[in-house]
Amino acid sequence: MKNLIPKKYNLTLNGISERTLREHYKLYEGYVNKTNEIWEKLITSDREKANATYSQYRKLKLEETYALDGVKLHELYFENLGGTGGPATGIIASMIACDFGSYENWLNDFKACAISSRGWTVLCFDPIDLMLHNYLQDLHNHGIISRAIPLLIIDTYEHAYFIDYGTNKKGYIDAFMNNVKWDEVNRRVSQWIDMKKF
Repeated sequence: MKNLIPKKYNLTLNGISERTLREHYKLYEGYVNKTNEIWEKLITSDREKANATYSQYRKLKLEETYALDGVKLHELYFENLGGTGGPATGIIASMIACDFGSYENWLNDFKACAISSRGWTVLCFDPIDLMLHNYLQDLHNHGIISRAIPLLIIDTYEHAYFIDYGTNKKGYIDAFMNNVKWDEVNRRVSQWIDMKKF
């Protein structure tokens, strides 16, 4: 497998400090490094000893999902930050109004989901029912809905906000919403429409 290379982000955000972003980026780099390490070990892992109770191969494949999802979710998170926030614009605004009744209804649900989540909250499009959903993921690799297309991601692990907000998770969620880059969310919607993935 080809090694992953950490993407670079040059974000300046309102309400989320440079220190938080710097420390958060280090965690992301750690997931990149661990994914590469796991892939390297998988090359020589003995597949003949694979076992559902315990084996090195099973352990590596299980932790691959945690590390790789840690990479992907962080990239989506950093990439949907750096905007001016405010109500949704473009095609995602129309989709939200259609599926939630209004932006305010969606926002209330998204914030409630983020408060409830120990890890991530993800606004997804489901190509099966053709609707948007807010999903809660307590871990990188737990709570993922198969085939759901992630459009907006907030990291709700304590490392994402504790330096700036302590236990005031609501304050962090508000700051996140003030920095959403709706153009990126709309780009993700358009990408899937153009590729006719659903």
